[in-house]
Amino acid sequence: MHTGSQPAFDAVEQGILRSVQGTLPDTPTPFAQIAQDLGISEDKVLALLQDLKIQGIIRRFGATLRHQEAGYDCNVMVAWKVPETRSIDDVSRIMCARSEITHCYQRKRCPEWPFDLYTMVHGRNEADCRQVVQLLRQETGLEHCELLFSREELKKTSMQYF
Repeated sequence: MHTGSQPAFDAVEQGILRSVQGTLPDTPTPFAQIAQDLGISEDKVLALLQDLKIQGIIRRFGATLRHQEAGYDCNVMVAWKVPETRSIDDVSRIMCARSEITHCYQRKRCPEWPFDLYTMVHGRNEADCRQVVQLLRQETGLEHCELLFSREELKKTSMQYF
């Protein structure tokens, strides 16, 4: 692999990347399974992925929760206004500790929209979601938030490069 701005991948590297851009094998050792399928060592798979992460080519690995299939029929994006006197890192740690939260990220405030921290809350119904938001308010001491309930899922796919 070349380390320039436009990396060139050999056939083995393309095979590794093709394998990890979709659904990983459902096994306790998915990278070992990918390596076995490609006829290479697990160390080679992990070394490539670690190198790409260090270079910033791969930013993150993340699971895609198909929450409806898991029995969670309701979700709400909550936009929070974190006071400048509070550490957004401290607040986000509290929020991320809850199992109902699958996403938590910071965005820049705008004059028309003064919210800077966003969480995705999942529940079995709207009342469950509202209860989690209320608990988060109590745990964090945050007063200002907007609840944006999902009404329809439009897209949930991963990027395909090879």
